[in-house]
Amino acid sequence: MTDLRQRLAISQDNLQQINQFLTDPDSEVITDILSVIEKHGGPEEINRKAAAARQLSSLMARLRDSGSPYLADLEWLIAQRDAGAFVTVDQFRRDVLGTAASTTSFDEGHPVTLEISALQFFPWLIVQARQAIDRRQLMPGRYIRVRNMAEQVSDQGDTLAVAAAMQIVGASYVETLDTKGTDGSNIHLGGPATITGYFGGVGQPNRHALKWVDEFLGYYTEYGIRQVLNINPGTVFLGYVLHKLGIDIEFKISVFMGNDNPYAALWTLLGAKLFAREDGTTSLIGFNWSNSVNNETIEKGATVRQALGFEDVVRFEHHITETYKSIVIQPYDRTEELVELADHVANISAKHEGGKPETDGVRAHPSDILDYFAPKADIEASGLMPAMQQNYLDKHDALNITATELTKKGLSFIAAKNLHR
Repeated sequence: MTDLRQRLAISQDNLQQINQFLTDPDSEVITDILSVIEKHGGPEEINRKAAAARQLSSLMARLRDSGSPYLADLEWLIAQRDAGAFVTVDQFRRDVLGTAASTTSFDEGHPVTLEISALQFFPWLIVQARQAIDRRQLMPGRYIRVRNMAEQVSDQGDTLAVAAAMQIVGASYVETLDTKGTDGSNIHLGGPATITGYFGGVGQPNRHALKWVDEFLGYYTEYGIRQVLNINPGTVFLGYVLHKLGIDIEFKISVFMGNDNPYAALWTLLGAKLFAREDGTTSLIGFNWSNSVNNETIEKGATVRQALGFEDVVRFEHHITETYKSIVIQPYDRTEELVELADHVANISAKHEGGKPETDGVRAHPSDILDYFAPKADIEASGLMPAMQQNYLDKHDALNITATELTKKGLSFIAAKNLHR
């Protein structure tokens, strides 16, 4: 077996050929990506613009100048944060455990990031915050957004407001670009009548990978948006390249990419390692496993991640709940499995994409993954906005149930760090 292992070693000749291709001026596919980067001013200028755009004072000023109604909500959120209106971590633990909280030793070495998806509309965040204050609940440490980018930009400063709110509450967040497989990029695919055409992967064919980079850099420099969803092997590679060239972007791999075994993790992380910076960092900040993975796969994937030096860099994102309709067979609830993992798998997030099945399933309008793709005008015209907001709050409740179960086992979590001291 030792001899067989040695056969797997990558030769220096092969590495030299790869480097020769990457640095060859005649390598057209590399020239194409460099041209997009130069269009935006080169790595240093791109980072400078993004840093300026991301400043909280700049975001707030732009909302003020545009007369956005969301400015008052953000000012309220800042006031509540500064007044200590949100439950502290110690208080939350006492609410769960009572007096036993003071004698319980919590495992702070493996905190689970509390993650929610999808924050489609900024006003939902404020409703969520009000409920969290009233019920002594936790706000997430990580948010995923799947709303159409062009629509949200034109919606009273929604993009600016969310970017500002994430800094105020102390959470990370991810946007989903419009250049994706459901945008008509594959001219041969449409709706349900051609659904099997998507089984080969969510496509970004031909030049759409370069359009994805162009769109990403546009929002990065205009709004400071650093993290986006990634769904295609080509754009995963391009995400590695952007970071390697000095652009401080990050991405998370979507559940739709279908990484469902340790070897998929190994392949993805090998690419990250090949293009890591000298300091060991990579643009791959989140790795979303397929819904079908079991704990053994995540554990084996964690050994790969650790061996390649990415344990503190690449977060494993795991769906604990899912939308009740259109994505998985229900009931789907992985809370117990998460609790079993959380004491020994580091840097993992508990993603809540649906409410608890017993709650979500009896709603007049259960959560539905297809709602993510509905334009706001259609949602309002059909009168579904209140129902979808309730779906979001059900996810928030599910997230707090997860935090409760972790607490009962003496495990820790990462909530919005600026709110829960």
